[in-house]
Amino acid sequence: MRILIVGSGGREHALAWKLARSPKAEKIFVAPGNGGTAQCAVNVPIKDHDVAALLDFALKQKIDLVVAGPELPLTLGLSDAMNKAGIPCFGPCAAAAKMEGSKFFAKTLMRRAGVPTAEFRLFEDPLEAIAYIDQSKTPLVVKADGLAAGKGVVVAKDAAEAKSAVQEMMIQAKFGPAGQKIIIEEALSGQEVSFLSFCDGRTVKILPTSQDHKAAFDNDQGPNTGGMGAYSPAPEHLAPECDYEKIADLVIRPVIKTLAEDGAPFVGVLYAGLMCDPAGLMVLEYNVRFGDPECQPLLMRLESDLLEIMLACVQGRLDQTQVKYSQEPAVCVVLAADGYPGDYPKGMVISGLEKADALPGVKVFQAGTALKDDRIVSSGGRVLGVTALGKNLAEARDLAYRAADMIEFEHKRFRRDIGNKGL
Repeated sequence: MRILIVGSGGREHALAWKLARSPKAEKIFVAPGNGGTAQCAVNVPIKDHDVAALLDFALKQKIDLVVAGPELPLTLGLSDAMNKAGIPCFGPCAAAAKMEGSKFFAKTLMRRAGVPTAEFRLFEDPLEAIAYIDQSKTPLVVKADGLAAGKGVVVAKDAAEAKSAVQEMMIQAKFGPAGQKIIIEEALSGQEVSFLSFCDGRTVKILPTSQDHKAAFDNDQGPNTGGMGAYSPAPEHLAPECDYEKIADLVIRPVIKTLAEDGAPFVGVLYAGLMCDPAGLMVLEYNVRFGDPECQPLLMRLESDLLEIMLACVQGRLDQTQVKYSQEPAVCVVLAADGYPGDYPKGMVISGLEKADALPGVKVFQAGTALKDDRIVSSGGRVLGVTALGKNLAEARDLAYRAADMIEFEHKRFRRDIGNKGL
């Protein structure tokens, strides 16, 4: 089969690496890809948001399956365009992808489906939002309604911080059009867990839990990022494996059913961000694709043929397909450029990749990299995702950090506490 993966991050390198292991994978293209995808696929210089160019390429290259990595092309109708042209696409239609494209849409959908979530209000006027903050208890969560690359969320400890977030999003337009509307909701306490499932529009197959680390620095300090590391599974006391089906009945199947009734069946990976506390589970938000970096440890643990699972999803036969994964935990440590998620340097030469990759149980997924003069150089804020499997979480964590320390580039920065919550 000829496969086109859309995207350029560590998630897309992980997808290309895993799909290439399928005996059915004949040739894999990645648009636009990175230095890592160039090693296991053919990079194509098309931006992930250029749906027309992606469709033209897929038709000319006789692509058999398109796999969407990030959320933006899905919200722009990538799956709709491909399916209309007769090309199967692993990823939801634009109507279903709106679950991530608009937080207000997602919250309203949760209400309709009976999914537990925090109380919220939508604001289109910054003065009304500030007045609401003045009369509300803190802490509060301020969210840009639209897509903000995982960074448009502020957990405000007090009113001043909440008002500052409103100012940045709605007046200073820090996130562009994504912040023209905002959601303000009550802050939930507890630990976050990522709960992902494969879906074919009706059937749901559950992946192991994982836990992301959003803050830039150790001990969850600093600004939110796209993710500084992840591990799988999340702590057993938060979401036990024996409860996976019950959790899916609570937070996945109701929205799948509601979307199908709305004429927008969900095909792809549905990601529920959960807040777990003694009072029960609450959904923080939905993503309509694999998380990045959660994808990396999850695919390290996946033992089933990923291509077979994706084909089952797009062909509506997921109920006949098994999803098997290793019981060994996995840890992914993101190596970033100093300054991220703000301004950061680029073009640093990266060394030690082959040495780290050669460690048994380790895979280095490239994210913000490019191939220049036969050398891998940095091209983004999140540069690499060093991922390791281990007999237990401590072993996986130690192996990931051992590999991370073998890799060198100027201005390298990473958190030293990924996975500690699980221990």
